[in-house]
Amino acid sequence: MKVLCVIPARYESTRLPGKPLRQIAGIPMIVRVYNRAKMAEHIASAIVATDDERIKDAVEKAGGAAVMTRKDHKTGTDRLAEVAEKYQDIDVIVNVQGDEPLIDPDLIDNLAKLFDTDANLQMATVKTEIKDEEEQKNPNNVKVITDKDGYALYFSRSLIPYPRKSGISKVYKHIGIYAYRRDFLLKYATMQSTPLEETESLEQLRALENGYKIRVIETDKEFVGVDTEEDLKRVNEIYEKMEAKQL
Repeated sequence: MKVLCVIPARYESTRLPGKPLRQIAGIPMIVRVYNRAKMAEHIASAIVATDDERIKDAVEKAGGAAVMTRKDHKTGTDRLAEVAEKYQDIDVIVNVQGDEPLIDPDLIDNLAKLFDTDANLQMATVKTEIKDEEEQKNPNNVKVITDKDGYALYFSRSLIPYPRKSGISKVYKHIGIYAYRRDFLLKYATMQSTPLEETESLEQLRALENGYKIRVIETDKEFVGVDTEEDLKRVNEIYEKMEAKQL
């Protein structure tokens, strides 16, 4: 399998304007994400897909690869599909969000490897356990429940499963990193939005509503997606500690 890691990045952000270029320990966030993604061993290459020349310039200045995409995409999946159309020799595309500067390269590899052994797999993603009750209830933390074989049953901003009887089922947060078989991604991007997708504002529900399976693997790695100034401050502190240990 030939795997391409694509990192969509838009300049506009309601809560954090210019988010991809915000500094994390002296380096633009999008460059941090790219550098970590590039460390994955099971991918042929990594590339940033953006609609802004400033982001492309920042990545290339740091020695990375970037490609310009259209500005009128409604979703990250649409931007991903535009890139997929240009890389016809690619079998699998891993989508890493541009605001995940703590992405684990091993996780990218683990997702990509799933496609080596399962010819029927079309899409895969990641979950991690949430133990804090307030975090479980936070609608910004998307929850996922799976069947006994590790395939998604549902994603929701609500708390699922509802703890009518506590201590039986764990609560899992969905981590927004995806892997797609290229042909499926191109088909997925052309599908019409579905009722559950629009209700929850969660794109992945479109795949479930159309009858496709999504494999979900678990990780215990720490993730801090950057959506606010507080998130940015926290990630800066983590990077400063990481880099201090390397000195």
